Amino acid sequence: MKVSARTYRGWKQRQPASRAITDVQILNLLHDVQQPDEKTGRPKPEVLYGRRKMQAWLQRNGFPEISKHIVDRLMREAGMKGMVRGRRAATTIRTKEKIRAKDLLNRNFFTEHPTKLH
Repeated sequence: MKVSARTYRGWKQRQPASRAITDVQILNLLHDVQQPDEKTGRPKPEVLYGRRKMQAWLQRNGFPEISKHIVDRLMREAGMKGMVRGRRAATTIRTKEKIRAKDLLNRNFFTEHPTKLH
C-alpha cells in the first residue's frame, strides 16, 4: 500500500491521542493489580473487583472522570472479569453410580426412519 511522504511524516510527528495515553496508564494499573502481592505472594483483592468496584477504585486512584464504558472496555482488554457471586442452577444431579433410572413407561425411542414412529 502506497502512502505519500507528507502523510507518513505527519503520522510520525503527530502526538498520540489523549485516549490512547490514558488507556495505557489504566492498563498498566490493571496489570499491576493482577500481579501477586510482594509481601504475601497472594493475589491482591482488587483482582476480584467487577466493573462497578473497579470504576470506584480507579476514581480514587487518579482517574476521577473515568466512565463505566471505559472500565468495561479496558477490563475486557486486560482479561479481567471480576468475581461472580451466587451459585449456578443445578439442572441435573448425577448419581455416584452413574446408573440411569429405568424407563417405567416403556417408551420406544428408536425408529427405522427419522420421520416415522412405530
